[in-house]
Amino acid sequence: DFEKITIQLEREKTVWVAVFRAKISQLEGERNLAIVMNASSIEKATEVDYFITNVVEADTVTASWIVRTYTERNWVEVFYREAKGWLGLREYQVRDKRSLLRHFILGFCAYTFILWHQLTGGLQRRWANRPLNTFVEALEAFRTAMSFRFFKWLTENLDVFAAYKASLGLVWA
Repeated sequence: DFEKITIQLEREKTVWVAVFRAKISQLEGERNLAIVMNASSIEKATEVDYFITNVVEADTVTASWIVRTYTERNWVEVFYREAKGWLGLREYQVRDKRSLLRHFILGFCAYTFILWHQLTGGLQRRWANRPLNTFVEALEAFRTAMSFRFFKWLTENLDVFAAYKASLGLVWA
């Protein structure tokens, strides 16, 4: 059964939450899971979110606790989703724990690298003739740098690139 929960954000929002315990393959013991919808039934819902928590105490993991906890950390998910899009990783998904860890490390290293170059002025000195005030602007300068470097490499290594394409059964002509 779904429980109706009303939360105060910028404006009042009502969600319906079902909390249950289940065994997840490759994890020990049962886990607390939740389904959060923006309508009272799946047929009417336009947003459905699924959550799993490592908090094991069933009396702690209530519908209101799920909503409150998610609302408090929503900015983390929003940032991660936006950063994946900025870095061109939006379409990638990972399924196992090791791949997820590698994905996080790669994404946050790339983000930190670009942010560091933005803050130290490295990207602007070499790749922009205007201030780079946002991460998106810095990312565009970084992409420009990578495009330039790849184009330069390609003009000097056409035979290597053509051989690579041929190994894939394609013709670079």
